[in-house]
Amino acid sequence: MIEITATAESIEQARALMNIGVDIIYAGEDKFGLRLPHSFEREELRELVKVVHQAGKKVTVAVTGIMHPEKMKDIPDYLSFLKEIGVDQIEIGDAGILYVMKRDHLDIPFVYNTQMTITNDRQINFWGKRGAVKAVLGREVPYEEMKEIAPKANIPVEVLVYGATCIHQSLRPLIQNYFNYIHMSDDNRDVSRQRGLFLSEPKKPETHYSIYEDQHGTHVFATNDIDLMKELPLLSQMPFNHWKLDGLFTPGDSFVNIAQYFVKAKEAIESGRWNEDLANQYDEAIRALHPNERDLDTGFFYYSADDVK
Repeated sequence: MIEITATAESIEQARALMNIGVDIIYAGEDKFGLRLPHSFEREELRELVKVVHQAGKKVTVAVTGIMHPEKMKDIPDYLSFLKEIGVDQIEIGDAGILYVMKRDHLDIPFVYNTQMTITNDRQINFWGKRGAVKAVLGREVPYEEMKEIAPKANIPVEVLVYGATCIHQSLRPLIQNYFNYIHMSDDNRDVSRQRGLFLSEPKKPETHYSIYEDQHGTHVFATNDIDLMKELPLLSQMPFNHWKLDGLFTPGDSFVNIAQYFVKAKEAIESGRWNEDLANQYDEAIRALHPNERDLDTGFFYYSADDVK
């Protein structure tokens, strides 16, 4: 069975996503989770878990930040809270969180995700032996390497099929440092995602690296977002049947409508109705719904393994 996880920017959007067939809602609090469309504070997160469970669905909470000492001291209390409200699983990338879970006997199923470094079956199985229920495949892994990984992976593997790809993160406030250097006025120092700042390479005006800062530092994103609609049958044949939809830069109803096309694709593949006409139709619909200031491609999917270092 194919399983679809989607980010949520609100409880209302989570309801809409579940109504169209999304299986797992992905959410979290900015203090502990990276690159979230919305920061769910504790009581809002409690309500989200209740709503999702009433719908018979699951919740994954992001605890994906690199937990420097000042945040690590707050992790035990946060994990206890997540255990109390009954989250189905958490997603982590810092091994220190796993240490705290074992030390404090906080038995919460976890997904292991470092976004970039899970690139082979040895890494997947390493974390599987340490209790991970799923691993998130690095976004730079091409299809020809996926085919080698799939039969050797001992736990499910999640693949991003729609959304933005972060290509750099630094704890340093790089934008603020630049503003200081050019003596930017205080009125123009907004560094949030909502401002829509981006970088462009010299002599390459088509590049559009979105950049913003938050309490985890500076985040830079690839020019193009991922769209693997036409590649979904290849994923399901391996099988990589855990698909992630990330709505970080696609707000509101547009993201829900995009998610609906992936749900339709899932249903068509599972029922044997998938064909090229459907693939083209759904892909065109997604491109029409995708934000105008952003473009889509297949990322590293068709790269040669020799070209990905």
